[in-house]
Amino acid sequence: MSLRIYNTLSGKKEEFQPLVPGKVGMYVCGVTVYDYCHIGHARANIVFDIIFRYLHFAGYDVTYVRNYTDVDDKIINRANERGIDSKELAEEFIRAFDEDMETLGLAKPTYEPRATEYIDEIIVICNILIDKGMAYASGGDVYYRVDKFNDYLKLSKRNMEEMQAGARIAPGEQKENPMDFALWKAAKPGEPSWESPWGPGRPGWHIECSAMSSSLLGDSFDIHGGGRDLIFPHHENEIAQSEAANEKPFAKYWVHNGFVNVNQEKMSKSLGNFFTIRDIVNTFDPEVVRFFILTAHYRSPIDFSDGNLEDAASGLSRFYEALQAAAEAVEGCPENDVASELGAQLEAKFREAMDDDFNTALAIGHLFEGARTMNRLIGEKKFRKKADLVANVRDLHRTVLKLGEVIGLFGSDPHSWLETFKLAGLSSLGITVEEIESQITERLQARKDKDFARSDEIRDELEVRGIMLLDSREGTTWKLK
Repeated sequence: MSLRIYNTLSGKKEEFQPLVPGKVGMYVCGVTVYDYCHIGHARANIVFDIIFRYLHFAGYDVTYVRNYTDVDDKIINRANERGIDSKELAEEFIRAFDEDMETLGLAKPTYEPRATEYIDEIIVICNILIDKGMAYASGGDVYYRVDKFNDYLKLSKRNMEEMQAGARIAPGEQKENPMDFALWKAAKPGEPSWESPWGPGRPGWHIECSAMSSSLLGDSFDIHGGGRDLIFPHHENEIAQSEAANEKPFAKYWVHNGFVNVNQEKMSKSLGNFFTIRDIVNTFDPEVVRFFILTAHYRSPIDFSDGNLEDAASGLSRFYEALQAAAEAVEGCPENDVASELGAQLEAKFREAMDDDFNTALAIGHLFEGARTMNRLIGEKKFRKKADLVANVRDLHRTVLKLGEVIGLFGSDPHSWLETFKLAGLSSLGITVEEIESQITERLQARKDKDFARSDEIRDELEVRGIMLLDSREGTTWKLK
């Protein structure tokens, strides 16, 4: 099956056919750098990181652009509150964003432009639109004439008449039409500004992405992405100004990720359910956050809660347990000429899931099947003496690691990851390693004394506290329930 992507513009899945065979241009709207990133930012950036990784895995030469909005009302207001320059504030939170994305294991985009680096290009687009009658200067501002663009609202599918009925011109704005939006804003005292044909000012929000994307990817490119909240007005306005200026289709495929709810409510600072990435990774391993986000389809809403992250941590631990068991099972076993098709079959299923609009939830389900198969084969009698079983486990082990890398998972040493997971779990359960080892020693003595009732009682006591005992020929080990 060829890759199919859900296109917000058409409202359906479409076969992916890049404008230039073998190459992909992808632009994703980045953050406005005035505060620390939250779980919604984590989801959006992980989603497009996965798309970037998978397209590369599928053989495409991908140019991935993700911008920083480094001049904006929110940045200016926050800088004024703190009594610092807006550029200093922007630099601080660009560094914070980069740190957060590195913590979450994201690959670096090809380009990470900043709005303030493209002022000249923004002014050029404004002039083109003014010359075409699609925009007008007014009191040092420049506004886009929405009613001149026949395809306005084609992305969001909104009703223009209903929107115009509720539109108002805000104080200080000098618009012809309440629906018109700013391409350039006249400078206010104390604000950062650049010289322009209309006097000192700064770019509006939407125009920056048109300038950066066209400069780095061309007037037309393949994929434009972002969160659903950006469909209107941001992406709608990007289309209007870019297509009017360049007289070409802007982006071919529009990809939008779903919202994040917190405990089944919309995330909001006023509700007290607002969590930054830094808050979250103080409690949960960053890979758990990534795994949690990938267990839902990117277009679906996802519910963030401690319980759901704990479930994700348990799921990820099962992968690491299987990978560790497989590595130990085949260690020292000679390579042989026995062919295995299990890895190829698993990869085919993985690709099929990802080719269906990047369905990471289904892809992870197939990887779980691979992990379960490894565990089943390892459990066969005289496993190490059966060349076909060893070949199958080795093949599956390599394939799970390979495919995990495609979606940014399983990059840690299994033993280290599991030990860290166990210690974190013990802390939340209120039990120590020493207590568990003491109970195991007591149980071993009870079994030697043939006091099987006490042995079972100790096992049950630990299970109630969230600890499972695992008996084998090598002795008794434990894991979190």
